[in-house]
Amino acid sequence: MRLLVGLVWLLSWLPFRVLSALGWVIGSLIAALPSSRRHIGEVNLRLALPDWTPAQRQRLLRRHFVAMVQMLLEYGYCWFASRERLKRLMRIEGLEHLRALDGRNVILMMPHFTGLDLAGLRVSLETPLVSIYSVQKDPWLDAFFRAKRLRFGTGIIFARQQGTRPTLRALKDGYRLYYLPDQDFGHRDSVFVPFFGVPAATIGGLSRMAAVTKAAVLPCYPRREADGYTLVIEPALENFPTDDIVADATRMNAVIEAQARRQLHQYFWLHKRFKSRPPGEADFYSR
Repeated sequence: MRLLVGLVWLLSWLPFRVLSALGWVIGSLIAALPSSRRHIGEVNLRLALPDWTPAQRQRLLRRHFVAMVQMLLEYGYCWFASRERLKRLMRIEGLEHLRALDGRNVILMMPHFTGLDLAGLRVSLETPLVSIYSVQKDPWLDAFFRAKRLRFGTGIIFARQQGTRPTLRALKDGYRLYYLPDQDFGHRDSVFVPFFGVPAATIGGLSRMAAVTKAAVLPCYPRREADGYTLVIEPALENFPTDDIVADATRMNAVIEAQARRQLHQYFWLHKRFKSRPPGEADFYSR
C-alpha cells in the first residue's frame, strides 16, 4: 500500500489533462475485460435505461469505466494538492446558495459521482464539514485516509460504526454535513421507492436528520470537465422534510436521478444499487 501511495503521489504532479488521457487508456482497457464489476454495470444500465440499445449501454459503460479510473488516478490531488491548486481543480457553482444559509444547519446531499471526494475536500475550504466514513481493515491505510481527509483542519469525520449521534451533534454545533445517501444498505431503515423506474432500497437518513436538526438540504454534485471539475450546489429543497418518509425518499431519488441524467457516465454504476429486493422479487445480479 505504501508503494501504491507513492505512485499516487507521483501522479499528483501530472497536469489534469495528462492524467485524464492516462485514465482514458487504462479505463478503456479495463472496460473490455470480463469482470464482476462489468456485469454489475451491465445489469444496472439495463434496468435504468431499458429504452437504450445494448450498443448504447456498452458505450456508456466504457465511458463510465474511464471516468472511474480517472477518479482513482486523481486521488493524488485529494491527498497532496495545495489549497490553491485544489481551488483551481474544483470550481464551485452556486456557492451563494450555501452562503445564504449562514447561521443555519445545512446538509449537503452528495450522491455517488466521480469526483465526490475532491468535491468534499474543496467545499470544506468554504465551510467546516462533518462527514461519515467506512473504517478500512488495514490500520495503516485507515490512519492515512483519515489524515488526508482532515489535512486542512477544516472538518471532522466519524466512522459509520459510531452511529449518527456524533454527526448530529456536530451538525448542531455548526458543521455542515456532507452526506452520501444513495447506496443500498439493505432492508433495515430503508423504503422501496423508484430510482430510474426501478424500486430501490433507499435509506431515510436524510429526511430523519434534516427533521431532527431542522437543517436545510442542498443537493450538489461534481461535474467533470476538460480542465477540472465544477462542484454544482443547487438551491435548498423547499418543504423538505415532510412527515412522510416515503414521499421524502421518493423526492430525494428523483433529484439524484435528474443529476445523474445530466452526466450519466459520471454516476456510480458499478455497485449493486438494486441488490435488495421487495419480498418475492429475484436477485437481479445472479448469473
